[in-house]
Amino acid sequence: MTVYDLLCQTSRQRVSDGAIAPVFAPDASMPYHLVLLWPQLGDFDSLEYAWWLHREASRLQEFGVQVWAIGIGDRASGDRFCAYTGFPRDRLWVDPTAELHRQLGLYEGLSVRVPGLSASQTAWVNLMLMCAGIGSPGTLSEVFRGYWGDRAAPQLIADDETIEAAPLPPLKGRFFRWAGGSGFQRPFELATLRLRNMSEALGHWSTYVPDARYLTQRGATFLFDDQGTLCYEHRDRGILGFAENMSHPLTFLHQFLDHPLSIPTAAEG
Repeated sequence: MTVYDLLCQTSRQRVSDGAIAPVFAPDASMPYHLVLLWPQLGDFDSLEYAWWLHREASRLQEFGVQVWAIGIGDRASGDRFCAYTGFPRDRLWVDPTAELHRQLGLYEGLSVRVPGLSASQTAWVNLMLMCAGIGSPGTLSEVFRGYWGDRAAPQLIADDETIEAAPLPPLKGRFFRWAGGSGFQRPFELATLRLRNMSEALGHWSTYVPDARYLTQRGATFLFDDQGTLCYEHRDRGILGFAENMSHPLTFLHQFLDHPLSIPTAAEG
């Protein structure tokens, strides 16, 4: 069975109304369909991916890219996730046991067995090891990129935007100009956004992660055209590896759109 067929034949709970509905029922009038399999909805990758989609939502709509997402969690997880990220509730489905992820053969993460620990406790140990780069290629370099900055990436926080990322005091976007200027991802800018996401997830952990057994499960990105052809796929191999190009996570779309997404600086966007 192809990825397209499996997605079309799978139903899960939709966050907007609680209905059990197909996770993928493509609209023939839309030229492209972007289907996202997310890890736990409180995961760094899920929260950060949704941030990029929210940033580019109007452009995705303009160029006919319909977005569908399936995350690990329950309806309460999905509701909290959408309230925080702005992701539309009627485009998010939840899979409490990551069954669809396994059916698609996605990376389940590190699976070191620890005698005497429960499945949830073992998952925590494996998650911590993955955060240290073990069984999670690219994670450490991506963490450091958040602190060092990235001149190949756009500015992420507008100068007049206020960021609240406990335990830091509220920061104005212009603060990051002191770290190197503007018009690109400045040092500590991405790390601050990630700290904000971490504070959100940890502050509502039991809501975001109702079952810790699936903490290490990774996700994937699939892009289909209006004929059901798989145009692009990316299967995550580690934490903070949800895109082939983490500086511009959505640039894989450029080769398919008539007018590529323009990725503005925060000041422009």
